Amino acid sequence: MNARAFGPQLTRDGVLFRLWAPAANSVEVMLDQPYPMERDKAGWFSTTVKGTQAGTRYRFRIDGELDVPDPASQFQPDDIAGPSQVVDHDTYTWKARNWLGRPWEEAVFLEAHVSTYTQDGSYRAMIDKLDHLTGIGVTALELMPLADFPGRWNWGYDGVLWYAPDSTYGKPDDLKALIDAAHQRGLMVFLDVVYNHFGPEGNYLGRYAPQFFCDSHTPWGHAIDYRDETVRQFVIQNALHWLRDYRFDGLRLDAVHAIIEHDSAPLLRELSEAAGRLAKETGRHIHLVLENDDNASRLLDPLTDPPGGRFRAQWNDDYHHAWHVLLSGERHGYYEDYPKPHAQLARALEGGFIYQGEPSPHRQNEPRGEASGHLPTTAFVNFLQNHDQIGNRVLGDRLETNAKSAAMEAALAVTMLTPMPPMLFMGEEWGTTRPFPFFCDFQGDLAEAVREGRRKEFRAAYDAFGGDIPDPLDARTFALAKLDWQEAREQGRTRTELIRSLLAVRAKEIAPRLRGARFGKALAKDEGFLAARWQLGGGEALYLEANLCDLPRTSAADPGARLIWGTSGDFAPWQVRWSIGDV
Repeated sequence: MNARAFGPQLTRDGVLFRLWAPAANSVEVMLDQPYPMERDKAGWFSTTVKGTQAGTRYRFRIDGELDVPDPASQFQPDDIAGPSQVVDHDTYTWKARNWLGRPWEEAVFLEAHVSTYTQDGSYRAMIDKLDHLTGIGVTALELMPLADFPGRWNWGYDGVLWYAPDSTYGKPDDLKALIDAAHQRGLMVFLDVVYNHFGPEGNYLGRYAPQFFCDSHTPWGHAIDYRDETVRQFVIQNALHWLRDYRFDGLRLDAVHAIIEHDSAPLLRELSEAAGRLAKETGRHIHLVLENDDNASRLLDPLTDPPGGRFRAQWNDDYHHAWHVLLSGERHGYYEDYPKPHAQLARALEGGFIYQGEPSPHRQNEPRGEASGHLPTTAFVNFLQNHDQIGNRVLGDRLETNAKSAAMEAALAVTMLTPMPPMLFMGEEWGTTRPFPFFCDFQGDLAEAVREGRRKEFRAAYDAFGGDIPDPLDARTFALAKLDWQEAREQGRTRTELIRSLLAVRAKEIAPRLRGARFGKALAKDEGFLAARWQLGGGEALYLEANLCDLPRTSAADPGARLIWGTSGDFAPWQVRWSIGDV
């Protein structure tokens, strides 16, 4: 199959338009007039329209009655209901021509939403903030999903046209300019992609290509049927589209536990292998990361480069959940699985996942997870906050509003220096308390369904807070999520300096020793005190001692190691100490 089989293809004479529509009797491409398309035995319709070029806008007409955008549209200037636009990806002149990426061991993430990262809410506006990221030691900017969604604002997880970066943020060349500017500064750029469902508005695939879906359901609607070769290729080519045409350094695959995999047609393995071939062909570092509630350690391999069927790492929700309970005291919902946060945090530090096959009370005591202590430490991305853990709260309130400042700083001092790649959520680096509530811009019945769904999900909170609950469809809710950069320059300076100093230590002392790093031992010695040890590459050991409570503590025995963070002597409340020495 052609590497660019989906979407329009520029030729010498014009544009080749193609659409897989096995359930359609006829398809026409609509330009200045209808152009009939020929069908082959596999259900592909195609025609070349001479004289057309990049910038041409078009739709497909199905069976003479329904006009639809191209499901592999490269750009939608007028949102999902408008015509698709032909894009020539070869015309952009890259400035960082020699950029090959960075090794995985150097990854320090900051997750951001384009529209709320700046007041302007555009790719171009983000360029002005890249020096801030590199200045504090971030090496990887991770963008929440960009696939075209309905309306003026959205988290991005309701994307319908997966190949088209949403026009709300700018044009395709604007996105390339952002990535190019990041690469010029030595900054990797990752993209969050959603392959477990399509958004609820603007998806017409069920009409002309029902093979995309099966009878199974996800929390967001019908599951995608990846037993079909064409459907799998649609997704794999989409991943390559972002990695090749936009030069993203990696992808984070959203909620892969909601993807129905089949032994005879393993989507995740095939996608990883395809990314590995691209990396080998180009000499680039390409990194693939998972979100997976199943804690499937068998999918992870941070060392093989390029990837050959597995994934660099997984977002470690267990690590977050233990910290959240420890810092906030909350124990409702999935936090009920973390009744002993100090001890469970120690388990995450010595073996990756907390749940490695144990029964999960929140999941009706079903076993969850697989053994993970044998994996390299770099197979886990650790964080204290992300879009889900903030935005899926009824108020969108950050952990910063529910924890003491000293406790937050201790948690950051642990997270930024563990031998696992750390991640910040935008604004966390200066301690913002601005919320990040859920927002979208649906219309009509779907809008009301979303409102009602939120009311049902958070009924107790609605009863408690009444009219103070943000309406996800209200423009004011979207405005609440916008970062305040004046705050960063003023009251956020102390926290920013803490992050900068921690990441400087990471870059100097930790990252160069991560190749070959292995888990060791961790122990919550008594209420509030944590000690851990890891073996680093080169034969040295990394030691952590942390007093995670409000009471002072007499210093433990000196491990005889070189101090790299903190101070010697007795431990004040919420004091963290890091050192490197012999194993």
